[in-house]
Amino acid sequence: MATRRNNNAGGALSLDTPVSFKVNVLRLPRKGMPVEIEADEAQRQALAEHHGLLSVESFRAEMTVRSWKADGIRVLGHVSARITQECVVTLEPLSAKVEEEISATLVPEGSRLARNDIEGGEFVLDAEGADMPEPFVGDTVDLGALAEEFFELGIDPYPRKPGTALAASSPPDEGEEHAGPLSEGLRKLGQKD
Repeated sequence: MATRRNNNAGGALSLDTPVSFKVNVLRLPRKGMPVEIEADEAQRQALAEHHGLLSVESFRAEMTVRSWKADGIRVLGHVSARITQECVVTLEPLSAKVEEEISATLVPEGSRLARNDIEGGEFVLDAEGADMPEPFVGDTVDLGALAEEFFELGIDPYPRKPGTALAASSPPDEGEEHAGPLSEGLRKLGQKD
């Protein structure tokens, strides 16, 4: 099992993601490879900054990567995290959990399995069906970047403290005249009797 835990010594973090974990797709075992990523304090701080969070208290991804068809890979797993966000109403800190299932199929760039161009026909997309394989370049895939994508999907973009609501904008006064060609046209239509 490949594990990455507090693995900053001796190497720079990936420029793409603070939880980078690159896997060579040509060297995968036949039965697949389990991968665990647990972010250390510096990685969690970088994740918080990158995603506009107050803090990331924990980040853990568990995945299994297997060969798929001739030259692709299939990644299944789970990412979980504890985060602190800012309430969009009160601006108070708000604790939240991220729990997302990871499911992705990746193929090398240029693979016929990634093409969705159909000559002279229709392209039918099943909203409930499996996603199209995503392309990757070279012979390595960054599973940390993939886990971070699913982490981002689990973050509430508008977190609100329970019991709070956004202030509704007040409707214009009914006696107030609204200038403009549409309002004027409607007013004239209403006067025709």
